[in-house]
Amino acid sequence: MRQGSHGPIGVFDSGVGGLTVLKALMSHLPHESTLYLGDTARVPYGTKSGEVVTRYSLKNAGFLLERGIKLLVVACNTASAVALPALSAALPVPVVGVIAPGARAALRRTRGGGVGVIGTPGTIRSGAYQRELEAAAGPEGVKVKARACPLFVPLAEEGWLAGDVPRLVAREYLEDFARSGVDTLVLGCTHYPLLKDVIAEAVGPQVSLVDSAEATAEVVAALLEEQGLLAAGGAPTHHSFVTDVPERFVEVGARFLGRPIHSAEQVDLSF
Repeated sequence: MRQGSHGPIGVFDSGVGGLTVLKALMSHLPHESTLYLGDTARVPYGTKSGEVVTRYSLKNAGFLLERGIKLLVVACNTASAVALPALSAALPVPVVGVIAPGARAALRRTRGGGVGVIGTPGTIRSGAYQRELEAAAGPEGVKVKARACPLFVPLAEEGWLAGDVPRLVAREYLEDFARSGVDTLVLGCTHYPLLKDVIAEAVGPQVSLVDSAEATAEVVAALLEEQGLLAAGGAPTHHSFVTDVPERFVEVGARFLGRPIHSAEQVDLSF
């Protein structure tokens, strides 16, 4: 059942990366309460089959739905790529992924039709951003250059956000993007906004960066307003759940959220 405007926004991800989406939601929608679920016992999703990711995603969504959410945000790019149709069909609340908002924001931003996408190997291999960009561009068309940047995830989680190591990694991955006609780059992984400065340096000032987290928050805000589900006011609450021991989530997650995480409840999502 829908919970009306009083329910929280539910967000799930395979781990801590989705906290960048939660951060954007909290910034755009300061009166909304949230429930965040990090499936830290099964991270990463990017190396698993689509069937397994869909099964995990449905279980995650069911857990949040039982706690009265009014809208679900699938913060995981891999889950957005493979599980969104199943989630939309199964849930009685609106479901928003991170891929369509990021792709559409890039098309609004591009000046010459050259869009780059970077993400995990699983996301890039799925072709989800490429398909979304091409479908949304229509007859005008779009030239898409996609690349997996797997080392960005451990760099973000370890807090290596500046200095020679992340700069060299970013340059190795990205310095040819501007030369290939790309003028807009989608950060297609929730970890990547933490490395925005070194990514921007690698691609150069002529390439505009699109943060899928920010684009997703804008879509959620518009959808809640359109459906009359915006919170009327009052003090919001924010709760985090994890499927493995919470200590590392609390420590690393504060970097992603930009504020301390005082606690996270460990839950068992047995299959």
